[in-house]
Amino acid sequence: MKKKIAVISLVIFASCHNRTPLIGSAFADSLPGSYSPASLLGSNDREMQFWKGRIDTTRPGEINEARYAGALVTRFRYTGAIADIFTADSVYAGIDSVYRHRISGPLMQLVTTDMLTHHFSDADTLLERARALGVESYTENNVRFDVLFELGRWQEAAFQLRALQHYRDYNYYFRKAKYEHLLGHTDSALAAIRRAATLASQPGLKALALSNEGDLLLHTGRFPEAAQNLKMALRLNPADLHTLLGIGWIALIHDQDTTLAGRIFRYSAQHNALPDPYFKLYQLEQWREDSAGELYFARTFAARASQPEYGGMYNKYLIELYSGILHSPERSEAIAYRELQNRATPQTYAWYAYALLCNHKQEAAYQVFEKNVSGKPLEAVELFYCGKVLKAAGKGYDANAYFDAALKSRADLSSAMIAEIESSAE
Repeated sequence: MKKKIAVISLVIFASCHNRTPLIGSAFADSLPGSYSPASLLGSNDREMQFWKGRIDTTRPGEINEARYAGALVTRFRYTGAIADIFTADSVYAGIDSVYRHRISGPLMQLVTTDMLTHHFSDADTLLERARALGVESYTENNVRFDVLFELGRWQEAAFQLRALQHYRDYNYYFRKAKYEHLLGHTDSALAAIRRAATLASQPGLKALALSNEGDLLLHTGRFPEAAQNLKMALRLNPADLHTLLGIGWIALIHDQDTTLAGRIFRYSAQHNALPDPYFKLYQLEQWREDSAGELYFARTFAARASQPEYGGMYNKYLIELYSGILHSPERSEAIAYRELQNRATPQTYAWYAYALLCNHKQEAAYQVFEKNVSGKPLEAVELFYCGKVLKAAGKGYDANAYFDAALKSRADLSSAMIAEIESSAE
């Protein structure tokens, strides 16, 4: 069966896409010289030390402390060192305390650090406190959209988006792209993110828009355009882990070059402390039919991503692993349930339903699906999960509809998921 999984997966991509390599070994060879975060880190470290040196512990204030904390957040974005976020969080909390909780600035920064660490409910609470103290309307609308969107309160998020519409700037179009993608309006999402890229005032913002455009193109199977966008994004921000992993993913599923993909994923792991590259290496070994390697990297990722400092940042991926290759469905169910306390969205309910199914609670899984997921917008992995729940409930026709919808974004699925869908159709 393992052989069949890989063969089906390879045939699927080989039959649908041009096999001309889009990445190539020259790209991987250039990584140490051209795609290194060293120059960005050097500039940021100098700024961080400058503002840290201006802090007077006997007369604490706001400006120096906030700029120092901001540099720490930037360093986290470059290196994945989660300790920098906790330090920044402490600095912002200190400013809030010094000003006796009477100014909104530090609270808004705490919203940012909570969003980065996926504490979405906490971010919402802090945002409400800040709004009570007074926040400039433009900033409030942008940040509130972000929080509401992650919490699955999409009608409220749409209201914030409409409030931003007359600005027609980078922030508006970037968020419009997210909302249109949620609704399944891919062409509108692409048009919006492209407009954001043209309006970007800084290289980092342009890189972010290009990377998101690459994700959308990859989502729809437009691999050559996706590769072009991701490469452009990485040139502008060589420290962006997500973009680099996206390029490695194209090397794997389009070029079918496991050696090159492995080089890119390992390079990513060497230059960023986050666990993400190890999940990609797990998926790579699944493609290669190396069960020992697949298990090794699944365990490696789970051990790193389960560390307390990451909180619930990696719950989606841990649910997949504990429900499957790591054979711990009880743990998967517990993680999925905790995630619902943080954000109860159709996506997180789909994770919970799938975890229940894998933990031999078929009827409960179907009830969760019926009440909280059915008819809601979902991504490919969640569509696959729902197909599994429906199939187990004896609703094969509906299950196939979800499986077919998932396959429309097959680049978002693992090889095992694709193979299972294809095999169930035989």
